[in-house]
Amino acid sequence: MITFNSCKRRNVAGFSLFRAIASYSNPVSACCFSMALLLVVELKRLFVCLALCLSLLSSCQGSSKYFNPYRYPFIKPASSFSSSSSSAILSRNSGRYDYIIVGGGTAGCPLAATLSQNFSVLLLERGGVPFSNVNVSFLSNFHLALADTSPTSASQYFISTDGVLNSRARVLGGGSSINAGFYTRANAGFIKRVGWDEKLVNESYPWVEKQIVHQPNFAPWQRALRDSLLDVGVSPFNGFTYDHIYGTKVGGTIFDRFGRRHTSAELLASADPKKITVLIHATAQKILFNTSGKRPKAVGVLFKDENGKQHRAYVSNNPKSEVILSTGALGTPQMLMLSGVGPKAELEKFKIPIVLDNEFVGKGMADNPMNAIFVPSKRPVEQSLIQTVGITKFGVYIEASSGYGQSKDSIHCHHGIMSAEIGQLSTIPPKQRTPEAVQAYIRRKKELPHEAFEGGFILEKIAKPMSTGELTLVNRNVDDNPSVSFNYFSHPDDLKSCVQGIRMAAKLVQSQHFLNYTKCDKQTVESILNASVKANVNLIPKHTNDNKSLEQFCRDTVITIWHYHGGSHVGKVVSPDHKVLGIDRLRVVDISTFNESPGTNPQGTILMMGRYMGVKILRDRLGKTAGV
Repeated sequence: MITFNSCKRRNVAGFSLFRAIASYSNPVSACCFSMALLLVVELKRLFVCLALCLSLLSSCQGSSKYFNPYRYPFIKPASSFSSSSSSAILSRNSGRYDYIIVGGGTAGCPLAATLSQNFSVLLLERGGVPFSNVNVSFLSNFHLALADTSPTSASQYFISTDGVLNSRARVLGGGSSINAGFYTRANAGFIKRVGWDEKLVNESYPWVEKQIVHQPNFAPWQRALRDSLLDVGVSPFNGFTYDHIYGTKVGGTIFDRFGRRHTSAELLASADPKKITVLIHATAQKILFNTSGKRPKAVGVLFKDENGKQHRAYVSNNPKSEVILSTGALGTPQMLMLSGVGPKAELEKFKIPIVLDNEFVGKGMADNPMNAIFVPSKRPVEQSLIQTVGITKFGVYIEASSGYGQSKDSIHCHHGIMSAEIGQLSTIPPKQRTPEAVQAYIRRKKELPHEAFEGGFILEKIAKPMSTGELTLVNRNVDDNPSVSFNYFSHPDDLKSCVQGIRMAAKLVQSQHFLNYTKCDKQTVESILNASVKANVNLIPKHTNDNKSLEQFCRDTVITIWHYHGGSHVGKVVSPDHKVLGIDRLRVVDISTFNESPGTNPQGTILMMGRYMGVKILRDRLGKTAGV
């Protein structure tokens, strides 16, 4: 990362160069021309430096309090809300909005930006802004946002009942603000299965890509993976592409060439600033309904601001105005149930007034299980997140990351969810979280070889897991995580795919491309697995045969890649146009409606979904006059 001191040095160098050129007597000489070229390069570096330094200086330890109000004048603290606002966008509706969107995440931001082209929109986001949060903004700090367990963190960690540590976003931009940044489109089969309009899909992807997607700086670790994948037969090489194609490819990223993240929140720059209001630190408590008619009707949202004060926001009386949930696979089923929509027994258990009994809310939760093979290195490696992907024909994706190992000093420190005391240790069932277990964990960290801090991982992910679980409430507090189970590897086909993936990953570690890069000797499969078990990917109790039984290795070392989905499926909770079944003026637009995670990473399709659904809603409501 560029530091403030390095910026100062470049600043001095740049202006010294400028003075030298300004004083030069022969402006057409070859020497001056060369110096002028150097000046252009130096000034370019200087401007980049200044931009990054200003961001760093304004961030104050990851705080998201400050951001550029000129580009986003419509982003305001929740406490500024007034139902009797005099804003021009509300005057015709007497303080009511055409659309209220709950959740300013990966889908919510492009959805809000699109709908605001024709209608008044209120977007409620429970977190802060990502723009000046250095833990969010820079690739080098990717792991720090996930390690931050404070109440104001952009990442809210949770633990599934399976014992796997996980995270959900709590920031404008949602998952696009805390993920590994990889961008790819879904395969054509997924688009057909969900019944979307192919033409509109192919218009919606580029709308996103032109604004926030980049070609990655191809890292050496990712190059070694590419060459190794081709050697073991994951071919052909499809080059750099957003498309989902069998073989090996390099995908897009939302990190630019300076390592700065561009989230879905930046898509709000495409909104009509006169028709949109974005409230941050606005935590929705429940959806408000009118139940006096034949069918329940959504009329607004109850939310609390950063000071704990409650507010009510309402949609207009137009029958086509809607409340739209875009709070993700955990947030949407939870919000539906807290609002009285869900399994009757679950609602009665917490004395929640029943608006609609639907047994399928929270059911069919799935998470793509991932297992990691540790790759040691005798030399430091450059940090890299997902760039190269191997798309196999046996239902597994192969990816890699490097340079995010813990430092040798970190074994003595508390560092959020990555710490022994409060983090990964929590993947052990509570009764097994003894002081002895803590000390054993710390001891294992200290015993890791030096190479453990300089290597990386090869990751294998199950493309379409058959194993599913469910989400239930823990209490009526929306700030608390619900209980969720994914039942990893409960279906035998998932376990079979994992075994195939681990075998391939082990071959990749043994490939000459990785051996040449890491300067390590070739290892046996048993020693590779043994090192991976000891690399502390989680603290699910291990078995003595982990390095011999690939099935047991899969079960014991399972982790997440944060692609969980389901809980509000089409045909069971929502209709094909994503309207909640049995309720008027309530819709869901997020990954909770998916039966599978599209592409090697769902981010691109969720971003596209926000734009797609926004355009579709406008066209259905206004026809050709929608202008989109």
